[in-house]
Amino acid sequence: MQHLTGFAPLAARYGGFIIDLWGVVHDGVTPYEGAVDCLQRLRASGKPTVLLSNAPRRAAVAQEGMRAMGIPDALYTGILTSGEATHRMLRDRSDPWFAALGERVFHLGPARDRNVMEQLSLQRVEHPGEATFVLNTGPDDRRSPTDIAEYEAVLQDCARHRLPMVCANPDLEVIRGGNRVICAGALAERYQALGGAVRSVGKPDPAIYRPVLAMLDLPARAVLAVGDALRTDIAGAAAAGIDACWVLGGINHGFAAPDDAEAAAAMSGLSPVACVPALVW
Repeated sequence: MQHLTGFAPLAARYGGFIIDLWGVVHDGVTPYEGAVDCLQRLRASGKPTVLLSNAPRRAAVAQEGMRAMGIPDALYTGILTSGEATHRMLRDRSDPWFAALGERVFHLGPARDRNVMEQLSLQRVEHPGEATFVLNTGPDDRRSPTDIAEYEAVLQDCARHRLPMVCANPDLEVIRGGNRVICAGALAERYQALGGAVRSVGKPDPAIYRPVLAMLDLPARAVLAVGDALRTDIAGAAAAGIDACWVLGGINHGFAAPDDAEAAAAMSGLSPVACVPALVW
């Protein structure tokens, strides 16, 4: 793994890029220093860039949030979120697991993520006992975003009714505005421990990379994926046969030396081609 101080050497080696959002481009509130400049330079070089995020909301909603942060649409070629992919799978029902879900959904998550269900033939219900499945988009606005114990009762209720769970964000945690908060993936992990059936949509599932490669119009060997999470970004790229660059900021903030990064990657059985401290040129 190369230890680089900036992204420029990698930009010259690949034809296109898949870049994570949360932890790489922004922290959910503010763009990271240098990230917008790096996107501008990639755009100026003519290299296509697709943003791939495990955000549990529709792509258009994620774009609205980025515009509000000062990240214009013109800086990237395309965008796909796990929320968008979840919406499509609930709409199309071409996958047998999704086809069997039924139409009555209990939503575990904040109201701002309900756009995942919009324009679908679903009936949102208020209690797990009324539902045929649960859509998990992460911590809601009534409970703590940092304490998974506050969700134990609702998860046990869903498990008692044997509801299959669709997890629209496989991440376990993110840094939001400098604070570490849990994500839908942590709730899904606990639900599985309770015996619940879970289907997660997004990285590290290699299926999420197929539409992204189509947007780039490039073979996997010509593309570099960039992300801060070994478990999702780097593992997902490896599963899809795509080289990866590991950003040591975001969720991994705290590595003090190159040896720390090397040890963490080796322990995970992953081999990113390079690491950078942040998405800076």
